[in-house]
Amino acid sequence: MSKKLNSLSDLAKIKFEGLAPDQEERIDRDLDFIPQQLEAHYSKKGRAGKVVTIIKGFEGDKEALKYLAKTLKQSINTGGTFKDGEILIQGNYRDQIIDELEKMGHKVKRIGG
Repeated sequence: MSKKLNSLSDLAKIKFEGLAPDQEERIDRDLDFIPQQLEAHYSKKGRAGKVVTIIKGFEGDKEALKYLAKTLKQSINTGGTFKDGEILIQGNYRDQIIDELEKMGHKVKRIGG
């Protein structure tokens, strides 16, 4: 195609053939859900004064940990990550996280400040 596109209407005229949307992998972790004993920690040590909530004690594969971290982050609308078998949530959201985990069937112990 050698013609230059100058507007969105020119872009709308282009016909793409043979394209199909990507197939998403769906993981339903609710089906093989195992309640666990978890710990909710509060920490700002080694993080330039930034507060994080750490969830420790999760036993399972990396995909299950990733799914749980994603679910928690979405439920409280904040950022975070998972590494070394722990879930790190940005901010002090221990009470909200404990409520969410208990709704899922986990037993959560509040530890620290």
